[in-house]
Amino acid sequence: MFEVLESARFVARESRDVSIDKEAARRFARKIAAQGRAMPAWDADHHFTGPPGKVTAYLLVLDTINFCFWPPPGQKPWTVNIRGVSYSGYNGLAVALKHAMESGVPLDNADFLGSLTEDRLGEVLGGTGALQLMAERAAALRELGEVLNRDYRGDARRLVEAPKGWAGSLVRLLAQKLASYRDRAVYRERAVYFYKRGQILCSDLHGALNGEAWGSFHDVGELTAFADYKLPQVLRKLGVLVYSDGLSRRVDSLDLIAPGSPEEVEIRANTIMAVECLGQEARALGSEVKSNELDGLLWQMGQEDSFRDRPFHRTVTIFY
Repeated sequence: MFEVLESARFVARESRDVSIDKEAARRFARKIAAQGRAMPAWDADHHFTGPPGKVTAYLLVLDTINFCFWPPPGQKPWTVNIRGVSYSGYNGLAVALKHAMESGVPLDNADFLGSLTEDRLGEVLGGTGALQLMAERAAALRELGEVLNRDYRGDARRLVEAPKGWAGSLVRLLAQKLASYRDRAVYRERAVYFYKRGQILCSDLHGALNGEAWGSFHDVGELTAFADYKLPQVLRKLGVLVYSDGLSRRVDSLDLIAPGSPEEVEIRANTIMAVECLGQEARALGSEVKSNELDGLLWQMGQEDSFRDRPFHRTVTIFY
């Protein structure tokens, strides 16, 4: 994903409020190499499993609405209870859609997606508490259904296989066809590309399908980190990402950081470059870790309470 790396590198060079502590990156990279921290395997417990075609359709739906799981101030987090177990956040979404698929909800049917209302989506997901941007989630799925019907005979597999095994091409195709995947910004009059959800879809397909069928990509190792709000929280705790005093106060006070603002773009771009730095340092020490694998490791670390003592930045957006 050269355009993601090139634009992130530009932002990192020009950043005023976010920087990367390369010595802290080296320290953590040494731990990765020395301790052999296991990269997370595909999480089949929370995700739908079954025929590859249905898994492909499920993941396309999941990653189309994979964003913004934190509640507005004063409201309770969204949680779902499936078979007596409570789930929240991304895992809650994955499990809710898995349960829907297993219960016969036709998430692999483009006509169903194309007519999905906000209320019907709420019924499909269930749960209690606040899940932000529900109208936008429903709109993104309707757009997906319409594009699948118009261009791919209603078949998610045809969309995924159109780039002939090139993850980068699939990411760009998603951004071309679907506005909800057009994850871009402008920083100092220059275009910046993140493509978080498009890239994570490729990584998810690769992991869920063991690199086979619709999960086979020639260039999966060229995916970057998936710039969201959990990774920078972890990287900040590790000392790899450093915020200015002003930005630190805003993040720690839970102030909203506007999408596309210089501060938000700097956080996301430096997250990508910090993971690139970690990967380069770890590989120099003999590790074979890829950026998307490091992303999974850091995200899993972010589920631990020890990495939650300082908040993540709050940005209301459909892109992460």
